[in-house]
Amino acid sequence: MSETKKVVPIFAGGGTRLPAHVGILQALDEFDINFDHLVGVSGGSIVSSLYAAGLSIQEIKHIALNTDYNQFREFSLIKLIRNGGLSSGDVFERWVDRLLGGRTFRDLKYNLHIVATDVARGKPVIFNKERTPGLKVSMAVRFSMSIPLVFSFKTFGKHLMVDGSILSEDALHRDWARDGTPVLCFRLKGDYEYDEVETKGFFPIVNYISLLIRTFMTTISREYINDAFWHNTVVVNTGSSSAVDFTMTVAQKEALFYKGYHTACKILPIKVKALI
Repeated sequence: MSETKKVVPIFAGGGTRLPAHVGILQALDEFDINFDHLVGVSGGSIVSSLYAAGLSIQEIKHIALNTDYNQFREFSLIKLIRNGGLSSGDVFERWVDRLLGGRTFRDLKYNLHIVATDVARGKPVIFNKERTPGLKVSMAVRFSMSIPLVFSFKTFGKHLMVDGSILSEDALHRDWARDGTPVLCFRLKGDYEYDEVETKGFFPIVNYISLLIRTFMTTISREYINDAFWHNTVVVNTGSSSAVDFTMTVAQKEALFYKGYHTACKILPIKVKALI
């Protein structure tokens, strides 16, 4: 393997499965793979922003494993009707902001790029030091983590922001560092076998919405990978873990960490050797 092992890691998607991305970070560190730029999407935006702010991998792992994700979930039909999501996302954004100490993009140690989707135009919106230096990173993370129907739509200027995971791959595979540094995209894919959800009773709308959210996120996770991007994509199979599971136990989160870690340890030497 070449002495210069430098890439731009893309932590793509995942929703609440963010511990897997922490495991990937651990593997990148152990293989001494350097990067000045990193890209975060959805759950990956949480992990990448914490790392870019200077938190250690062990600190990020502790946060990912011990945070109660359920605190971010609400079930307000009024918010769903008015703003397109069951939760406002405000509690989540404040949590991220506390962890980041209120940092803006210009305050970060690394060149962080957070990607969200403008559903009004069907295009990516990129937040980074160059485009949005004074923007709080927590706001960009909240945009990127705006899982449809779970978190309310948010406007940013003329943009209507939702989860970055719904973007096509070519929106992520670009020359982020502007110097030809190869990208390495880490994607989480699950093998879902769900129990049947009861859609009868006094409030069937609750279960119908849960079904819609689950089906939508499953479809995104199963999106095929374009042949043109296989050489710089690492797929982590997260098993039966769901991107919208807000009630995961510590043991389940730790299992996700090790799936990310072991997959990256196995695949990184092959991918990096081919890229550099």
